[in-house]
Amino acid sequence: MVGAGAFGRNHARVYQELQQQGEPVRLAAVVDTDLARAKAVAGEQAAFGSVRELLAAAKIDAASVAVPTVSHLEVGRELMAAGVDVLIEKPLAATLAEADQLIRTATQKGRVAQAGHLERFNPAVRATAPLITRPMFFEVHRLSPFGPRALDVDVVLDLMIHDLDVVLSLVKSPIKEIRAVGLPILSGKVDIANVRMEFDSGCVANFTASRVSTERVRKLRFFQPRQYFSLDYTRQDVLVISVHEGPHDPRTGVFELEKFERRSACQPPLMAGFEISKPEVVREEPLRAELKSFLDAVRQRTAPLVTLEDGRRALAAALEILAAIRAHAKRANLPI
Repeated sequence: MVGAGAFGRNHARVYQELQQQGEPVRLAAVVDTDLARAKAVAGEQAAFGSVRELLAAAKIDAASVAVPTVSHLEVGRELMAAGVDVLIEKPLAATLAEADQLIRTATQKGRVAQAGHLERFNPAVRATAPLITRPMFFEVHRLSPFGPRALDVDVVLDLMIHDLDVVLSLVKSPIKEIRAVGLPILSGKVDIANVRMEFDSGCVANFTASRVSTERVRKLRFFQPRQYFSLDYTRQDVLVISVHEGPHDPRTGVFELEKFERRSACQPPLMAGFEISKPEVVREEPLRAELKSFLDAVRQRTAPLVTLEDGRRALAAALEILAAIRAHAKRANLPI
């Protein structure tokens, strides 16, 4: 585990839990520039102040990288060059050029390299993905109370990027246009942002992300032909409303095939019926699911579910949004 901050501590915890539950994995070491913090997280395992010290003293197979974003390239490249497979937390890198260097290194060194987009492993998202047909409109909200974590990046790269990755994975269409507004409120970075994104497919997605909210909200809603989906990331819950052509009982909304078959051709059609359902969701801590998936890819030498290319795609969208926010601020004479 490289990086013993908030993310790193959680990664270390889950690796240790997997080990205790009989999974074939062992947390070998924790690395952090603050050696005391590394030792506190490592417990009985080895602790090091740098990746160089780690590689000189221990043989490891894989590593989670949860250092500040500006160090992702340096740390990720050093580990992969030494033959270590990596999971690199989001955002993948500080720039697209750095993301490209990570992708090249993974290819050249033959490493399994995964981007750490946690919400892709949320059980609600995993239950929804197989039901996608043609999504056309998204409304996404990710709101958090203010805290000292991750203030080195804007809210777009801190919070919204989770939803950007999920929506991009569901829509599977190039981005056509982005309009965005954002403001710094309590930090020197953008703390609240609203984005309208249009895709070549015609799909439109509205995103709102805030780290100055009075409440914590993690919700994604979308429409596709004759269906509405509502996902709650926190509750790991999915609600689906499906509309059926044909007659229905207006008191219940239930489609009634027998009544339809008995109606004569000259009678006017009835309203379409609707059905409310909840896809089966297998509840699991998303981080646990993410790390298990990463370890499976390492063992089997297969491509991870969330590739570095996926991480780059989400990063590109986030950076384009930040550029749109700056352009809007300039037009509106706002401080950014």
